Amino acid sequence: MSIDRFAPAVFVFLWSTGWVVAKYAALHSEPFTFLSIRYALSAVAFLALCVVMRAQWPKSRATWLRAVYSGFFLHGFYLAGLWWAIANGVPAGISGIIAALQPLLTAMAAPFFVGERLQKAQQLGLALGFTGIAVAISPKLLDPATADLAHAALPLAINLIAMGSVTYGTLYQKKHLQSGDLRTIATLQYIGALILTLPLSLIFERQHFDGSAQAYGALIWSVFGLSMGGVGLLLHLIRRGQVSRAASLIYLMPPTVAFEAFVAFGEPLTLPLVIGTVIVVVGVYLTNRRVVQQAQASV
Repeated sequence: MSIDRFAPAVFVFLWSTGWVVAKYAALHSEPFTFLSIRYALSAVAFLALCVVMRAQWPKSRATWLRAVYSGFFLHGFYLAGLWWAIANGVPAGISGIIAALQPLLTAMAAPFFVGERLQKAQQLGLALGFTGIAVAISPKLLDPATADLAHAALPLAINLIAMGSVTYGTLYQKKHLQSGDLRTIATLQYIGALILTLPLSLIFERQHFDGSAQAYGALIWSVFGLSMGGVGLLLHLIRRGQVSRAASLIYLMPPTVAFEAFVAFGEPLTLPLVIGTVIVVVGVYLTNRRVVQQAQASV
């Protein structure tokens, strides 16, 4: 049975845990420092995988540079901005709204970068996905704890810029790195991410990492669950499907995170959350349906 059948669901689960890891990691380490360690270990882990499996490295210097460049935005700038914003007071619900913007940004930008046009049903699906996200997390917006955002203007702006970064990185990946071994490309991308976060850590932080069991647990999951598992699947989805299909999966993140919070912390599953989740699922179905039909027609 093809991995393509289950890859989206597995990706959603792995990627959704990133918000939980970010919250735990912020208690034990500074964000740029943690990410620098994570990217260095991820690059080493992927390099070891490439050596063991004799993966094919890019043959041109241009491809090497493009892989490093894409990693600078797809991983480095994106997570640096997101983790810094969370560590500096952006509520998880607000960050979830910003995360939900990525499919819309990708869908709107895809025609200009990769010539990928959306059908009417896909456009409706994207609109429904955004509406569903807004409904699902509306209780967080009305929560007094998240109502005062006056002191979070800069973190919010950084979070928004980070979302634009991962959108650009996704489109660049689709346009310029469509061929080649994903394992070697991932290795180079983490080097690109490290090129960004390491100087940020050295300039703005004290390289604090408390070495607790929780910190190491978050680091291990970040490297093997997220960097190798989640990102590996993301690169696979970008290559195998349309850009809009991979991006539309981001719609499922906030509801999935909310369910994980319910299981882990007992946070209630509110009626708006349930209704919003249903709308999101319908939106994702409409966005992906045309892609499936095209794939079947081409067989």
